Amino acid sequence: MDQSLLIFVTVAKMKNFSRAAEALHMTQPAVSLQIRSLENKFGVRLLERTHRTVRLTQAGEMLLAQAQDILDRYEELAAMMDDLQQGEVGHLAIGASYTFGEYVLPRILAKFCKAYPRVSTAISIENTRQVAEGILRREHDVGIVEGELDHPELETFPLFEDELMVIVPAGHPLACGFEADPDELAAQRWIVREPGSGTREAADRMFAATGLCPSAVMELGSTQIIKESVEAGLGVSLLSTRAVAKEVRLGILAMLRLRGHRIRRTFSAVLHRYRYHIRAVDHFMAVLREESGTLQGCGPPW
Repeated sequence: MDQSLLIFVTVAKMKNFSRAAEALHMTQPAVSLQIRSLENKFGVRLLERTHRTVRLTQAGEMLLAQAQDILDRYEELAAMMDDLQQGEVGHLAIGASYTFGEYVLPRILAKFCKAYPRVSTAISIENTRQVAEGILRREHDVGIVEGELDHPELETFPLFEDELMVIVPAGHPLACGFEADPDELAAQRWIVREPGSGTREAADRMFAATGLCPSAVMELGSTQIIKESVEAGLGVSLLSTRAVAKEVRLGILAMLRLRGHRIRRTFSAVLHRYRYHIRAVDHFMAVLREESGTLQGCGPPW
């Protein structure tokens, strides 16, 4: 790998020679020398230097895009060689949406780690949009999302269906039944996830399909805080039955179906369509598909 490209990319991203030198474990004069050498090599000025920061020239912006692509390809090549040499080892970066990551993934991950103990894993719990962006930025090797994705560089693999229901506090007047009409819920404050979340997408579809127009809406950024807010009586919500199964069993929350409506979505695995996948990705996908078969039939806890 051309070390000067790595140095240039680091300086360009940090916009500071001193910070780049620290990140690269080099001296600042050595970093400056490499940048000057690169500029002499191409015969163009790549960076405009000021007292405290640096700014990319037009040539620098063009080089940054190409240099980052070269570095990414080099990392892929190194991963391929390491994969061939070492077999069932390596590092697997997984991005998972909140519902799957917090309530389904731990069981699957336990089985995977038992079968492949030499594979290290890093888990990022984000909303569906962020997981997709992470794969496109090559930060995740594999993602699991809820809802729909449509991107030419992403390939999705449906896993199993998930049902969502209206969640109310155990002492709510509607908690004594198993169903409610949309009209009965219109006057409630609805607590929903942020835009970009698969759960929010399902709630928006439900509002549109039923004509339910909430009198007030509150946005919160995680499933756990939504559950606690519903329990505290702040409002009602639409959540996966898997996310609230424990609270329902303990009698803290109650689940209701909307009369005449079943709200379902599909959990899907996501891979980059054109990126090389290390062998650990194939192993994880195999475990994921196997466990998904047992999860397909799991329904509400009643």
